[in-house]
Formats: sequence, C-alpha cells, structure tokens
Amino acid sequence: MAASKRLSFATCNLFNTNEPGLAMYRDTTGWTPEQYEKKIDWLGRALAMVDADVWGFQELWHHKSLANLFKKAKLTSKYKLLAPPSHQGGKIICAGAVRKEMLVGEPEWIVNFPDQFVLFGSGDDPQTPEISVSLKSFSRPVLHFKIRPLDDSPEISVFVAHLKSKMPARVDTEQWFKSDKPFYGRHREGLGAALSTIRRTAEAAALRMLLTEAMKGNDNPVVVLGDLNDDKRSNTLNIISGQPNYLMGFSTGGSDVDLYSAGTLQEYRSERDVYYTHVHQNSRESLDHILVSQEFYDNSRKRLWAFEGTEIMNDHLNRDDHKETGSTDHGIVKATFKFSPAKG
Repeated sequence: MAASKRLSFATCNLFNTNEPGLAMYRDTTGWTPEQYEKKIDWLGRALAMVDADVWGFQELWHHKSLANLFKKAKLTSKYKLLAPPSHQGGKIICAGAVRKEMLVGEPEWIVNFPDQFVLFGSGDDPQTPEISVSLKSFSRPVLHFKIRPLDDSPEISVFVAHLKSKMPARVDTEQWFKSDKPFYGRHREGLGAALSTIRRTAEAAALRMLLTEAMKGNDNPVVVLGDLNDDKRSNTLNIISGQPNYLMGFSTGGSDVDLYSAGTLQEYRSERDVYYTHVHQNSRESLDHILVSQEFYDNSRKRLWAFEGTEIMNDHLNRDDHKETGSTDHGIVKATFKFSPAKG
C-alpha cells in the first residue's frame, strides 16, 4: 500500500481523445497524426504536472490513446489504467487511472440505470398533469472502481461520470419534426435543449440512486469524479449531492448520503470564487467536479480524510486554440486530502 498519508483525486475531460484517422460523431476524418501528437504531448505533460493518485477521465475513444498519454508522461509503470481493451474508437467512455498499489478488484462500467429506477409522478395536486420519463440507461457508462490507499484505511468507492451536455439534442432527423418542418424548425433549439436537460436530469437521478445505495447505512467513503455538465448550484448537482449543510462545527456534522463539493470546500478557504472549468460564449462555467462523502469532510464526525485543497488547471481556457495546441477544452480539477480521522 501507499506509504503517504496524502491522497489526491483529479478529473479531466480529454476532449475526444482518439487514435488518428478514426471518425468521431459527424467528423469522419478524425484527428490528423500531427493533431494527435500535439494532444498526446499536451495531455501527457498535464498528467505529469497534476500528479494525482487517482484519475477520472471523460471523452476517451480508444484505450491505446490512454496508454500513450501515460507513456508520454513517463508514468506507465506507476498506474493501472482503467479502460477496456475492447474499447477501440467506436464510442466515448469514462476511464480512469490509479496508482497500482491502491486498486482493489476490477473496475466495472455501469450502462443501465438501477432496475428499480422510476421517473413517474401523477401530479402533486389536481391541476398538475402526470409526468413520465422512460429513459433506462446512461448516455456514457459510469465507471466504478475501488481503492485502498492505506493498510489501515477502508476501501473507497470511486465513480467516474459524464452526464449529457447542455447542447440541444438533434431533433431534425425525427419523424415528428419532418412531419411539419416549418413549424418545428422554429422551435428546434428549445425542444432540443429540453430533451438534453431531461436526459441529464434523469442521469443525475440514476447516479444519485447508485450513490445512495453505496453510502446509506454505512461509513464507506465515496468519491465522484466527472464532467457533470452543470454548475455546482444547478438542479443537476443538487440531485447528485443531496445539498448538504456545510456550516457545522469541526467534527460535529456530516450526512450519511450527501456529497460535498471540493470546489465549495476550497471557497471556504478563499476570499473569492475563481472556480471555472469551461468557457462557452465567453461565459465561464464550472462543469467538472469532485464530490466526496462525509468521510472526506472536515466538519464531519465520521471524517477519515481531512481536506487540504483544490487546484484547477485552467489557464489554457483563455484561448480557443485547443485543436491547434492539443489542449483540452475543459479545466483539470485536483483535490488533495490527508488521512486524519476525527477523534470521537
């Protein structure tokens, strides 16, 4: 096991990292060899600089690309890479990397929502119509794995997620759209955005169910790493986190099923909030998150790991030249903790 009493997690959207020449979505030609080399170089240097113990990745298309990143960073011998060998450029997945001595068991990729997941309501009052959402699976499978950082520390469950983006879903190929193109054409953006929001919200609720089942009635530490495609104060994040109460005395609070944002924990140690991980139409957004259970919260009576700080690598977001430089279009978030159990 690791000798260090410190433990760090990082999350990074790889901006469609795929082997050169392979199609991605409607881009049939993919990355050129030159663009690919720049991506591997930039991301490899970022991996080495951030130097996290545990990584969560989004937008990985090919397992070889992840291996090449760690080879460039000269970290291959230190990490176990979590990406299926069968993953060879046909779709994107969540992936991971863990210092070899920490990984416990085998990773799993969760495609389907829990069997008992239901989104149906008959309405809170007579004037509210019923609502039903039939979605049953994640658009990007959730990666789940376990680690044990120290011999005398419990296992930690790590979930890596990538929820549906805020980009309006494409509706112009649907039959209902084609049936009245002039009318629906005027409403394409609004309807597409509504579908994306519904899908992201359903995915958040399904992820929340997985997390609650992992945390309820026990003291098992849980960490969520991911591009959740929404701000920390959004309804999406509220669903996933459970909106915990942060303002408790030292080692006196905590919640069995809530998750605490590393960004918010950092805010309490800073004079202002400078947390952003994405820029869209000149608007700075925080889409990439590290969420932790009460075992990582300083003010929890169940604390095992004390928060040391959050770092964000985001200077590259000030320039829209990601394809030219090989940089990712998201910030990289790292949170560090120190093993320091609360004294009961």
